[in-house]
Amino acid sequence: MGLFTILDEAVAALKAPLGADDRAQGWTDDLRRELQEEISVNRSVLRRHGTGMARHLRPRLDEWMDHEGVRPGRLRDLVSDVQRSLVEARTTT
Repeated sequence: MGLFTILDEAVAALKAPLGADDRAQGWTDDLRRELQEEISVNRSVLRRHGTGMARHLRPRLDEWMDHEGVRPGRLRDLVSDVQRSLVEARTTT
């Protein structure tokens, strides 16, 4: 799966309202919006300026979720995939 596909999927998932399972895993509406915005900004930078800009991004999405106490689940897995993909893009560009 490509970088932009992962970013697009994460943004779409984080735009949707939280379900009961998401809330039980520690997600709040504010955290969902903040992470969606952060991923959207990164996606826009990469689309506008090319994937070479990935080396300038410093994603810390996992740390953010850890700090907020988010437990494993669907959204955390998706955001972790974004983190991994951005880190990989930094090393391959």
